[in-house]
Amino acid sequence: MAKRVAGSRSGKRSKNRASNPAKKRAYASFNLSVAEVYLSYCSRRLAEEYLPMIKKCLEELDDQDIWWRGHETDNSIGNLLLHLSGNIRQWIISGLGGAADERNRPMEFRERRHIPKEELLKLFEGAVHDADKVLKKFDARQILELRHFQKWDATCLDAVSHVVEHVAVHMGQIIYITKLRKGKDLRLVDV
Repeated sequence: MAKRVAGSRSGKRSKNRASNPAKKRAYASFNLSVAEVYLSYCSRRLAEEYLPMIKKCLEELDDQDIWWRGHETDNSIGNLLLHLSGNIRQWIISGLGGAADERNRPMEFRERRHIPKEELLKLFEGAVHDADKVLKKFDARQILELRHFQKWDATCLDAVSHVVEHVAVHMGQIIYITKLRKGKDLRLVDV
């Protein structure tokens, strides 16, 4: 079976882009300052916008709320935090930063031990802060380099974009669950 490529609707495995001379020239002319600005933007979104909103949600909840699920097939906030931490570590810290990939994705969803929220927050904050360091050190000239992530071939640009949008999607779920459990305005515009 062909591997799915991140950002590819065809589901076919991409060819090494460096072997295509036209694409090689296009990549060589990529504006480096745009890449640097984009990496800085993504770092800011993760560390300065998304992390504080998720922390605000966790401040409102107790451990029972964090592990609540409407149905057994739903993800709890606890599972989402494990999942996001694993995703950030795999795609940015390992994929871009070169750290060992030790992710156990199925465990992120199977976990039912009710890990305390302080431990979950420490894990998630650590992943975000480590990713922030990787993004700040990352050589923007490599932004269009093709690498292997999870089971897909993708550019580093695709990987960073994937993580930022992935965190945003699950952050929305965390906010929704928090509102369901607390029944109040979280005033996230003030965060």
